[in-house]
Amino acid sequence: MNRSSFNPNGRPSGRRAIDIVNAGLARRYRRERRFRFYGISAIVASLVFLAILFGSIIGKGYTAFEQTYLQLDVFFDPDILSQEALATANYPGVIKQSLRQMFPAVTSRRDKSMLYGLVSNGAAFQIRKMVLDSPEMIGQTMPIWVVADDDIDMLVKGHFDLNVPESQRRIKDIQLTWMERLENENRVEKRFNRTFFTAGDSREPEQAGILGAVAGSFYTLLVTLALSFPIGIASAVYLEEFAPKNRWTDLIEVNINNLAAVPSIVFGLLGLAVFLNFFGLPRSAPLVGGLVLTLMTLPTIIIAGRASLQSVPPSIREAALGVGASKMQMVMHHVLPLAMPGILTGTIIGMARALGESAPLLMIGMVAFIVDVPHGFTDPATVLPVQIYLWADSPERAFVERTSAATIVLLVFLIAMNATAVILRKKFERRW
Repeated sequence: MNRSSFNPNGRPSGRRAIDIVNAGLARRYRRERRFRFYGISAIVASLVFLAILFGSIIGKGYTAFEQTYLQLDVFFDPDILSQEALATANYPGVIKQSLRQMFPAVTSRRDKSMLYGLVSNGAAFQIRKMVLDSPEMIGQTMPIWVVADDDIDMLVKGHFDLNVPESQRRIKDIQLTWMERLENENRVEKRFNRTFFTAGDSREPEQAGILGAVAGSFYTLLVTLALSFPIGIASAVYLEEFAPKNRWTDLIEVNINNLAAVPSIVFGLLGLAVFLNFFGLPRSAPLVGGLVLTLMTLPTIIIAGRASLQSVPPSIREAALGVGASKMQMVMHHVLPLAMPGILTGTIIGMARALGESAPLLMIGMVAFIVDVPHGFTDPATVLPVQIYLWADSPERAFVERTSAATIVLLVFLIAMNATAVILRKKFERRW
């Protein structure tokens, strides 16, 4: 009989040792299965919440990529469009006259105001451009597709509940009658919303676009990359390869790690105090925004750069020094090229974080209403996250879908940047 089957008094025990071990293994296996179940459940829950978030954003925003147009029989009245003053002629009057001719039964001032509200205010600028390009159109009647008002656009897209009383709707019954007639005459059409990608901001939702914000983000990130990339790499190389190991370098390393966790709005306050109030740089400019985001992304790039340099095996350094290379040659010709994939990955991730930031830029005035598309680093500008913030604060229903659409565009840029980082790392990474 096995010794383990006896208790301390020398009497036979009730359970064998193997039974005790098997019972312990069974408990461990059950715990392992529970832990695995909890982990899979957490991942599934995260994916479900992410799908709900993306589904909500896409569901609200995809309709912004289409815009409703109305076809009007526009008479280019010579009495209104004087040849001597084409640039300043009464183009809104041309639109109103065309609407009155299409709906002659509308006579009261109140009904006329609602009738004119079917068409966007931007239609007058469209007619103006057409006349200035082709003055020979004056005196003719032509079918012209013009942009519908934002409320009409929301009506066509089905965002209004027509079952509620008229007093609770922005669209009145008489306007529904006019729109029904236009639809029966095939004068209502939805087209791809090019204005959303080719125009700057506007108070009118149907005229608002993201080009100004995208251009502002481009210039801001260009300044950020031009400053943070070389400074971050130089700092990482010095701290990892050349700096002596003493209390001062330890203090610098601790501060860099702490700066990576500082709330971004603190960098905005620093930029407001230093770049705007002390140096007097232009407010709401990509130059100042890039400087602020440089301060914010530098710790991320330095930490990623140092981690990449540490991943290079010491044998590479020893071999380079052994064949007579100086320390600078060893770093520049051997260590840095091998660490560059990781450095690029950290840089792209830092730039993606900078692209999605709005809090520090709000502090330096990039929250201003900017209509014109910026053409330089010192022009007034805003960025895409701030544009989303501004539209989210607008009461019009049409701005809700444009907010979601701009968020979709921002997410596409962020996903593309992170995918680029992953691809670069997979392509150039070397395992030792």
